[in-house]
Amino acid sequence: MSANPRPAVEQSSGGRFIILGVAESDAHVVANKLIEYELSLAGFSVINLGACTPVNEFVAAFQSHPYADAIVIGSLNGHAYEDLKSIRDAKRDLLISCPVIVGGNLGVTREQAAETKEELLSLGVDYVLQDAAELPLLLHQLPRRNTVIATPE
Repeated sequence: MSANPRPAVEQSSGGRFIILGVAESDAHVVANKLIEYELSLAGFSVINLGACTPVNEFVAAFQSHPYADAIVIGSLNGHAYEDLKSIRDAKRDLLISCPVIVGGNLGVTREQAAETKEELLSLGVDYVLQDAAELPLLLHQLPRRNTVIATPE
């Protein structure tokens, strides 16, 4: 985790809870803001970590909000696999236990995008989307995770 984590922007409208951000080497923020807006309109509460988000910031956000229904990561520069390699360890160590969804422009060619999709799935990414319009439906189909489990004292 960075020494000075940047503040997340929380857009709350009730309902399901999503952590949203853009992969670490990617500064494309327009699609990120549009997705935040669309998810809010669809009834999701969104914590938007913004652009250039390293995996450890997604981990920190999930640790702060363990009831999150999903982590949604966008990437438009074609470097998602390199940026997200540490997702495997975070999921293995249960630092992230909700579904991870990645979407965006995953390659210059269809073949490259298909290869990147398989690589991301091998890292433990649960869903890879090519069309942001698919996201709200997928999120509504995921099981709710917002139940807090009490631990014995």
